[in-house]
Parts: sequence; C-alpha cells; structure tokens
Amino acid sequence: MDRPRAVAGLRAEVARFARKHLAGAQRWCVALSGGPDSLALTAVAADLLPTTALIVDHGLQPDSAAVTDAARGEALRLGCADARVLRVSVGTSGGPEAAARTARYDALRAAHGDAPVLLGHTLDDQAETVLLGLGRGSGPRSIAGMRVCDPPWYRPLLGVRRAVTVAACADLGLRPWADPHNRDPRYTRSRLRAEVLPLLEDVLSGGVAEALARTAAALQEDNDTLDTQADLALADVACGAGLDAARLAKLPAAIRRRVIRSWLLAGGARGLSDPQIQGVDALVSAWRGQGPVAVPSNSVRQRLIAARRNGMLTLHREPI
Repeated sequence: MDRPRAVAGLRAEVARFARKHLAGAQRWCVALSGGPDSLALTAVAADLLPTTALIVDHGLQPDSAAVTDAARGEALRLGCADARVLRVSVGTSGGPEAAARTARYDALRAAHGDAPVLLGHTLDDQAETVLLGLGRGSGPRSIAGMRVCDPPWYRPLLGVRRAVTVAACADLGLRPWADPHNRDPRYTRSRLRAEVLPLLEDVLSGGVAEALARTAAALQEDNDTLDTQADLALADVACGAGLDAARLAKLPAAIRRRVIRSWLLAGGARGLSDPQIQGVDALVSAWRGQGPVAVPSNSVRQRLIAARRNGMLTLHREPI
C-alpha cells in the first residue's frame, strides 16, 4: 500500500461521501476511539469541515482515561474544532460487547446535538458483521450488516479496507491505540477477525470480505423495499394500539413479521431478535390458543408482553 496514496484516497472517499449524503452540512462529529480507523477518519474529516471529536471512555480498562485523554489531544492536533471525552458506565445486559455498544451509542446520541456523526467502520467491519449475523441466524436484517446512512450515524468508510486506514495513519505519523479487546479470543468478533476471515480468504482464494460487503448492500436494498411495504400494511391492520390478527394473517410472511417488528418497536421494545419476532408472529400464523410472548423493553425494570385477545394482538408492560 502506497502510504501517500492511502491518505489522498481516504480524503477523496470521505469528500465524495459528504457530497452524496451530507450536502449542505456545515460541521460534523467523529466518533473517535483512538484506533486506526477512527483516527484516520478524524484526520481527513477535520481537513474537510469543522469537526468535533467525541471520545467515549467505557472505563473497562485500567488505563482507559489516559487512552481517551491522549485521543483528545491527538484530535486537537489534527485540527478538530473541539474534542470531548464522554465517560460512561457500562451495564451487563446482553453481554460485555453489547452493553459497551449500548453505552457508547447512548453517549454519542446525547452529545452530538444536531450534527451528523461519522463512524469509522470499514469494509472489514462490515464483513465481520455479516458473518456474525449468519452465525446467529438472526434473519436478513442482521445479515444486511451496517447501513451507510442511519441518521445521525454515517459510515463513509464502509467501502474502504482496514489496511488503507492503517497505512494512512502511518503516512500521517500517527500512532493509533491498539485496543486489547480486538486481540482477545474471548470475544467472538476478535476470533472472526484473527481466525475465521483469514481462513475463508485462503480457502476461497480471496475476495471474501468484499463479497460479504456486497451481500450486505444487496440485502439492504431488499429490506428497504419490504420495509416500505410493511409501513403501508401496518396502517391497514392497526386498530388503536393493537393489530387485527385476521387481517395480519393474510399478509405475506416477510411483510407480516416486519409489521410486527415495527409495532413492537413503537410500543417500546428494544434489542429484538428474530426468534422473538417469530414468537409473536406465531400468535397470528400458528394460533392454537397459546399464551403471551415476552420481549425486551426499553426499560430495564419492565418487559413487554405481546398477547392475542379477542382477535387482536395487544401489548402491555409487566415489572421484571
């Protein structure tokens, strides 16, 4: 990788992304971890628009405060207009990776104001995400990976390989932080990165990461079309706060489950899995008088209960 070309290519990629997806933006934020992807993104972003670096300190490692303070100093040296450290408390729900991700996004959401937030996810991250979705059997929405634009989140590097960001940092004389979690075999994504993807690249003679990313993009287009149809169908089957089970049953399965998902999310559900949606769908598609289905809610002390009563799907909360 020619390093000067890496920086120029990265800058051109982010500039093209901004013209296409953020035309008229006067400023933006970058979620900066200190790693090579977000550090390279911060460097080129600060050269294009006034940039605020948002650095989340998860407090999960003894030196986390020093790491985030160093990242803040680097952001200011790179020309960021502002750099803020956001210190968070990570819970336990969903396991350590999911809990850290929830805390991180909650902090970024509270801090960005009305500015778009650039995230440093690369094509390699997208490939890993698709493999995780495949392994979990979480359905097409999970296999579709991360979206390029999901306001306020924007991912300008999803078409860029990780090697480019590493080369760009080297060319700029930056010393990225190496997160030890990325090399810890206790974490599934770490093993995918270190073991599974290299093996697939070897067995299938290369191009696997790019192929997985293309799969994600194709599935996102399909999902968008089905979601639009589901939005229209939801208006037809909604009765007050519930859903008419008879009308719902007439919908194609792919549309019906999307209607149910949207309805659950609007009612306060969070972190839905495909098996949970399938369980609620069974109250319509395989109704035998079975009992209600519990799904996680946006309140840590409550759960949501979906039930079928008098031909209607209903939703209520119960304390945990």
